Amino acid sequence: MLQLGRFNTLRILESRPGGLLLDGGQSRVVELPADQVRGNWRPGEQLEVFVYVDSAGQLAASVDRPLVEMDQVAWLEVIDVNNSGAFVDWGLPKDLFIPFAEQLQPLRKGQHTLVRVYLDNQNRIAGSTRLDHWLGDEADGLRTGQQVSLIVGEKTELGFKAVINHSTWGLLYANELYRPIRKGMTLTGYIKRVRPDNKVDLTLEKPGFDRDRTASVGDQIIAELTAHAGFLPLTDKSPPADIHATFGVSKKVFKQALGALYKQRRVSLEAGGIRLVES
Repeated sequence: MLQLGRFNTLRILESRPGGLLLDGGQSRVVELPADQVRGNWRPGEQLEVFVYVDSAGQLAASVDRPLVEMDQVAWLEVIDVNNSGAFVDWGLPKDLFIPFAEQLQPLRKGQHTLVRVYLDNQNRIAGSTRLDHWLGDEADGLRTGQQVSLIVGEKTELGFKAVINHSTWGLLYANELYRPIRKGMTLTGYIKRVRPDNKVDLTLEKPGFDRDRTASVGDQIIAELTAHAGFLPLTDKSPPADIHATFGVSKKVFKQALGALYKQRRVSLEAGGIRLVES
């Protein structure tokens, strides 16, 4: 069955100067415009395309991947606002429509906003900024330590809400963030904890002890010490942002690597920093 707002594998019916006609099933025809035809294709062959409805209301296809697909969330730019609603750029010739009823707050041209793509009750592709209508906040199918895709949402008193795998909300705690983040950023994260109320706490650091990564960061520390006359003004009490600026890791990983080096007697810890121990 043809799926709007998603990639479909369709059979080529006919090749015309204006493009390819594809079999959409149930006597429906999908047109792939000539500027989207890459290579030589013949009737009967199958082609993977993204299917949407063009400005004329006809089924159309694209071989290019849009910025967001059906049931997904993305950070998109508002291209226009008129009496019907707002339109955002989702990477296709026809902009994505957001009706007023699906705007959490009135949208204005030029701003960026988080948008979820859905199919309305008239089988039309549309967008919504009322994410709470579409996303839950419970950890159904998620487990501690699992790697997930995150899109950063609103800032809260505790940190930032983030969309997990386009389907549910989780929370990144501000006091655990080792680098600046902002709304709309796409990140790789991990399930830190599923709370008793089934809500999700998130982290940007892989849970547990990673021996290989700790050793790699230890090598970085030694290299930096060697390059700076054997001393660095960083300690396990330094601000996370300072540690990330130097080594690109969280304070937790830095402390693990520093602890390992100290146990190996390769560094000494002073009040103002780390000193390389001469062999």
